Amino acid sequence: MRLDKYLKVSRLIKRRTVANEACDSGRVFVNGKPARASYEVKEGDEITIQFGARPLKVRVLEIKETAFKDAAKNMYEAIQE
Repeated sequence: MRLDKYLKVSRLIKRRTVANEACDSGRVFVNGKPARASYEVKEGDEITIQFGARPLKVRVLEIKETAFKDAAKNMYEAIQE
């Protein structure tokens, strides 16, 4: 699944266009490297999103094409730094 779609389906970012813009501006990293919106997300990847001064770091647990609000939380786990 594309990174921008994963961010939207998992509800880490509300809209896919916003996720796409975040990737293009270099605010999204996968496994420590800047990632484009077209990056293919795999289970076990670590995604870091720069929201202002505080980064959000998560590990991908599962990939689903669609997810309800309750199931979206199970798609990733937050990682404390």
